Amino acid sequence: MLGHAKAIRAATARFSSTIFSEKHGKFRGQCMLQFIDVESGGQPHKIAVEHAPRSSEAPGIMWLGGYRSDMTGSKAQALAHWCAGQGFSCLRHDYSGHGRSGGTFADGCISNWLEGSLAVFDRFASGPQILVGSSMGGWIALLMARELATRGIALHAMLLIAPAPDFTERLLWPSLNDEQRRAILEQGYLEEPSQYSGEPNLYTRKLFEDGRRNLVLDGNLRTHCKVHILQGRQDTAVPWTHAMELAAQLFADPVSMTLVPDGDHRLSRDQDIELMLRVLAQLAA
Repeated sequence: MLGHAKAIRAATARFSSTIFSEKHGKFRGQCMLQFIDVESGGQPHKIAVEHAPRSSEAPGIMWLGGYRSDMTGSKAQALAHWCAGQGFSCLRHDYSGHGRSGGTFADGCISNWLEGSLAVFDRFASGPQILVGSSMGGWIALLMARELATRGIALHAMLLIAPAPDFTERLLWPSLNDEQRRAILEQGYLEEPSQYSGEPNLYTRKLFEDGRRNLVLDGNLRTHCKVHILQGRQDTAVPWTHAMELAAQLFADPVSMTLVPDGDHRLSRDQDIELMLRVLAQLAA
């Protein structure tokens, strides 16, 4: 186990040291940073995408990050490096208002980020795909599966890491006091300190109202593929009981779950990343 953890650390360090060169417009490796034009919510903007084509017949991997996260996080970079070593395609992007993508974060909402993710999928994904959704990315992944199913497109599998479907309605709104709710309804937004970022969390009225139009924990949830959930028992942002409810509602799909006893919301320690990659290899088999 220790040897595997060291290998993951080395792989992540090598990938992190691969620096993007604006002069050449690409990574010194297989990933190419591209920008595609997307219109979501009636607003055109550019979405930053990194796509490494596959060199094997294995399923492609698409990463979906969390709220206010971008594709340079430790899990996303370790995933990209692992895919390169396995010959898998790897597709990552920044939602509008996130990372290197255009658009304003305050204008974003679940529908906009879903539309952008589907546009990236349509442009770059080919063959069987595995969606890897972290936190809010788990919500986006479930909505993508719903939309793709209407087109007759079945995913190969889904890996959900501390998934936060319906978090605006189920987790965030109930946690707010009357003053905070009044600020959202009357002022249109609320800023709160973040324990995961130097920037404050920004919660807009638009985010809550749009979230209510995209709820998935309604008793009629299907992914039409095998699903594995990784969840930290010590997660204070998305309680492990929320992941259990999600698993229970996916009764028509093959679902498995790993509960990490000492894991937090990030699940980004060496052993957590090793677990993520091990599960992903099993899903891809």
